[in-house]
Amino acid sequence: MKQIYPASITGQSFAAGGSVLDHAFGKSDPYTLGVEEEYMLLDPETFDLVQHVDTVLAAIAGHEFEAHVNPELMQSVLEVATPVCRTPADVDHALRQLRMYVTGIAQEQGLRVGSAGTHPFSLFERQRITARDRYRNLVDQLQYIARRELIFGLHVHVAVDDPDKAIQVVNGLLPHLASLLALSASSPFWRGEPTGLSSSRQMVFAAFPRSGPPPRFRDYADYAAVVGQLEKTGCIADYTHIWWDIRLHPRLGTIEIRVCDAVTRVEDAVAIAAYCQSLVKLLCERYEAGEQIPSYHRILTTENKWLAARYGLEAPVMDLATGRRNRVPIAQLVRRTLKELEPHARELGADRELEGVREIVGRGNGADLQQRIFNANRDIVEVVQEIAAATEIAPVPA
Repeated sequence: MKQIYPASITGQSFAAGGSVLDHAFGKSDPYTLGVEEEYMLLDPETFDLVQHVDTVLAAIAGHEFEAHVNPELMQSVLEVATPVCRTPADVDHALRQLRMYVTGIAQEQGLRVGSAGTHPFSLFERQRITARDRYRNLVDQLQYIARRELIFGLHVHVAVDDPDKAIQVVNGLLPHLASLLALSASSPFWRGEPTGLSSSRQMVFAAFPRSGPPPRFRDYADYAAVVGQLEKTGCIADYTHIWWDIRLHPRLGTIEIRVCDAVTRVEDAVAIAAYCQSLVKLLCERYEAGEQIPSYHRILTTENKWLAARYGLEAPVMDLATGRRNRVPIAQLVRRTLKELEPHARELGADRELEGVREIVGRGNGADLQQRIFNANRDIVEVVQEIAAATEIAPVPA
């Protein structure tokens, strides 16, 4: 398919003079996928971040992947986006191609590439803002909050065929925020320090306005009225300035799941995409069958998300579905959810990739691996070396 989910979608306006009520829900096949990853640009000797995104972008000009590789807020960050994919296997193929291409271009420019929720020791004060009006305006508006945003995320788009259905699916995804964060958490270090957190990225991004879990909306008209009020009063230029953990993307007709840290292993990104796709299908079918989609107070879902950011896959969270008095390990909830998702994953052709989630639970997430590497020699640079080695896919020799 030629259509792509734009890599730097936050840099796009929705429509000149358009209404947020305009949307593309139902204009593409349901459950199709698009995945975005944000990468670090690294010095090959010091493994510190380098401000060379424009060099990389100049090197890819005119290539078939040019539309899939874009800048981000900092000049040390590169974002890639897959084409529209029908299955997680398609995502796997697309991400491997993109990682291989970016790895090769980086090597030609004397650079390395890494993927994780934060760079373990780089300082945001040393980063330069990308020379785009979008980013300069963002820094002008948010000041220190934007300058501190040296973080890297994984975003998963899943197409839904009806706007009201999409609203209810987002509501139904809220209890799963903690699991998605625990599976992807890969930012235990910040500014060269062990934070004691699995995802310090979440704590940094929490300072942004219009971030965190979205509010629950009654229907699409309710959502459009709220976003329309923000737009017409000039609080935001368009809905892409809303940075919730999960948000609607009306122009693409997708639900965009944004809570995840960038992950190092491509297999983990694919597994998480399969998990998201299967969850959306499960919730869509419950909505279509007229079933009530469970809803919980924001305080409860936010508390579980905090526990996931702190403890990762060992987080002792509330089992909201059963209402048990005792907390349970989040890994237990993930395994239970996997059993619910298995038939839906089979229908999507995603069952093999969904097994990757079970593997993450068994061996630990990216934060666990980084901490093991650091604990061996107390060498923070070694952590980044390992991140780069596990991120990069070597180009095939000519």
